[in-house]
Parts: sequence; structure tokens; C-alpha cells
Amino acid sequence: MRVPHNAMVVVADGRKMLFLRNEGDGLAPNLQVEHAEEQSNPADRDQKTDQAGRAASTRGGSFAAGGGTMGEVDFHQQEEDRFAATAADLLKKRALANDFEKLIIIAPPKTLGEMRKHYHKEVSDRLAGELAKDLTGHPIPDIEKALLAAD
Repeated sequence: MRVPHNAMVVVADGRKMLFLRNEGDGLAPNLQVEHAEEQSNPADRDQKTDQAGRAASTRGGSFAAGGGTMGEVDFHQQEEDRFAATAADLLKKRALANDFEKLIIIAPPKTLGEMRKHYHKEVSDRLAGELAKDLTGHPIPDIEKALLAAD
């Protein structure tokens, strides 16, 4: 994938976000860190304080003997989704401030899908590409190589 000069490249997952600017050109990207953000998000088991609730199902006006469990909330995933929405909001603010003309987003498929739900029109209009990979823990040269190798 060609990365235009001065394009914003955002590498994110459910708890980390890295804003990079391409100081190079489309054939030889030179990504420089502009901003990094990280949020603490403990495992789901460390965020729960109680077990899932139980509900009795109704059939013909009477309660079923066994009842059933209500769906459990995955607090860890809920926080990751919230962080993705926050990242999309930050992109909106930067797009409205004309902070970038072209944008490339790199995120794991689930995070990328959640971010897409919250894209503002200005963000979508400036989107030059997306890469569905988790590269938040990788060094910048690896991110540059992954971008060049992408379609």
C-alpha cells in the first residue's frame, strides 16, 4: 500500500493508539511518532464482581423449572469497543481541524470493525486505506514493511 507523503497512519488496538506521520514518500515511508496513547484494560475476570444473573423462562404462563443464565457482559471487550469509539472520535476532531489530508488505519479486524461504526464523514473522505492487522506492539520499521507489503 502506498503511503502518501504527510499522511497520518494510526495504529490501534483495543487499548493502544499510535499516531504516525509519513515524512517519506509512497515508495519509501518514513513514519514518525506524533502521539501515543494507552489505556489500562484488565482482563474480564479482574473487572467482574459477580456471576451472571439467572432468569426463569415463561411457557404458557408458568415458570420453567431450570431457568437459564442471562448473557454475561464481557467488560474487557466493552472497554476495547469504547476505546475504538474514542479513537474514531479523536480522528473526527483531527479531520475537522484539517490535521491530515490522507489517513491509513491499522488495527485488528475486531477493532477496525468497531472503529468503522463511528467514522465521521470527514474521516471516511480522507481514508486512503485500512490494514486489518494487530501491529501495536511492533517497531516502526515492521509497520512500514507491512504497509508496503499490503495491497
